[in-house]
Amino acid sequence: MAGLSAERPSEVVLAARVARQYYLEGASKIDIADRLGISRFRVARLLDSARDSGMVRIEIGLPGGNLDAGLSAELCSALGLRHAFVFNFPDHDEPALRRSLGEAAGQALMDLIRPLDVLGMSWSRTLSGLAASLTQMPPCPIVQLTGAVPPPDGRDLLDLVRGVARIGGGPAHVFYAPMILDDAQMATAIRRQADIAQAFALVPSVTMAVVAIGAWGPGLSTIYDAITPAERDALAELGVCAELAGVFLDQAGRPLATPLDSRMIVTPGAVLERIPFVLSVAFGSAKTPAVFAAIRGEMVHGLVTHASLARALLRLAEGQPTARSQ
Repeated sequence: MAGLSAERPSEVVLAARVARQYYLEGASKIDIADRLGISRFRVARLLDSARDSGMVRIEIGLPGGNLDAGLSAELCSALGLRHAFVFNFPDHDEPALRRSLGEAAGQALMDLIRPLDVLGMSWSRTLSGLAASLTQMPPCPIVQLTGAVPPPDGRDLLDLVRGVARIGGGPAHVFYAPMILDDAQMATAIRRQADIAQAFALVPSVTMAVVAIGAWGPGLSTIYDAITPAERDALAELGVCAELAGVFLDQAGRPLATPLDSRMIVTPGAVLERIPFVLSVAFGSAKTPAVFAAIRGEMVHGLVTHASLARALLRLAEGQPTARSQ
């Protein structure tokens, strides 16, 4: 699109947000600039680009491509997200959808990350395809945030972190460990290992993290599927609604302490929620309450998802304000 590059999806979504507020909501350029924290001159340039590109027609949308800029902008406005990337991927083929969203997360990461960032990454089946779409990255340090589940076989998470680091040329702080151990004593001993201790010592310096959101149900979380039925029920009774990089959240998006915590090799919830920007990836309408909880609790600030889940989030958001909109 003239004036708007497909390589900068955040700029395309920002243009859609500006156009939506100006043309559909009747907001002034000054009001839009104040709302979005940008200059009114940038607002004017974005409106020009939106008109020149054909984005502004009867409806706000992105002509061609899989990115639904209008729905992305609507999701940002309704949920208070800093960035949202909604794609029109088919829902019927789950492996293909997971792969496509992982690649889309890689595109979003390339757009958003900056040379001075420190990137944190967690394990997820969806994120395993992220590196495949990366073509360039600044040489940022990359920190592994969790162990892997199911127990790693020397690939998966380590390959993902190393693959991303290899593209950018920055250092990779990785370790070999499962996410869940059989007992707390074993987990404590593993946390003392030099590579794991060094990685977790760097987590407070992480400025951006990429994680997946899981819901507390069969097939919706690798942690749920990896533990015993009794353990699943015990966490459900505690109010677990979602899990984010091994951190358990209640319906309000607040981190919950659970008996499982002492057996896990993960970044603690109190540390995870201090990371300035967390980009999350989620798919499947069954995860709608979990994704909404993570956003509501301000555990995540950006979302890569597909259209049906985005619309389900918008329906759920009606009458249920997030913490950011209160």
